[in-house]
Amino acid sequence: MPLQHAVLALLTQRPNHGYELKARFEETIGPQWGGLNIGHLYQILERLVRDGYVSRSQVTQTDRPDKNLYTLTPAGEHELREWATTAWVRVGGFRDELFLKLLGAVALGPQSLDTLIESQRQTYLSELAGLAQQRRAHTGEPLVAVLIDAAIAHTKADLALLDSAAQHLGPLATAHDAPTSARSPQQTPDRIEAADGIGGAQRSA
Repeated sequence: MPLQHAVLALLTQRPNHGYELKARFEETIGPQWGGLNIGHLYQILERLVRDGYVSRSQVTQTDRPDKNLYTLTPAGEHELREWATTAWVRVGGFRDELFLKLLGAVALGPQSLDTLIESQRQTYLSELAGLAQQRRAHTGEPLVAVLIDAAIAHTKADLALLDSAAQHLGPLATAHDAPTSARSPQQTPDRIEAADGIGGAQRSA
């Protein structure tokens, strides 16, 4: 996740020290992203200083320890412009734990698949309700509103995916379940083992 470029973007407005950058990032992006770890932020700032994208200076404070002030350099502005005006391309495929859960549910049969899909549907509906509340609360913050709108659209797409999963994976789950459900009482594992024992005794007699 290119957080270093988000830091560069924030520094285009004015120089900042670390905790100011953390607060501005969380205020600008909003609750959907989550908090920014201050230790991780300082690691990013160290790399940006090392690469020449940000300069660091010390500000003397009389009532507390000196603080580092970070300023965007011309090289940093150029790097930001190159990154911010280039299309984003997904790399590494599309990974979501839901697909692994679908794999497990299909292997267990149609009842497990139905249970997962219905449980996941209710979870998504609950998420949509919460996102709608967030959207109303951040109407006056354009960037935050865009991120929440993206989350809403993504969750609605996930809901549609559940219908597709039920349609396409239902027959597969039924096929996986067939060998177990088709066994007669005489074909349970215990009876099969017993029958093998009898047959073995007869063969050896």
